[in-house]
Amino acid sequence: QVELVESGGGLVQSGGSLSLSCAATSLTFNNYSMGWWRQAPGKEREFVARIRWSGGTTYYADSVKGRFTISKANAEKTVNLQMNNLKPEDTAVYYCNFRTYKANGFYDDDYWGQGTQVTVSS
Repeated sequence: QVELVESGGGLVQSGGSLSLSCAATSLTFNNYSMGWWRQAPGKEREFVARIRWSGGTTYYADSVKGRFTISKANAEKTVNLQMNNLKPEDTAVYYCNFRTYKANGFYDDDYWGQGTQVTVSS
């Protein structure tokens, strides 16, 4: 089982910055990635960014490339999302995601945080 504890978020003006953090408690999984998804009112949840824990490969949605940076924090199984040059369209509930993989590298399961609100005013 995995528990995800998110922090950060809040209200910021357009062009401002915010950071999110997510800590995972997992004693079981060694092959995993961590990332962020977001869901705006009336829209489906969409991918934002991901980092593979082994190797550190990162992936970003086109809409956030060059503005958001995902990274491992110093703490064990903790991921940060630095969001710069925020736009009103970035307003959403941001969800931390912990994705596990099977030994052969294929997808296994997803775990989700409770979500944290990010609001960008124009």
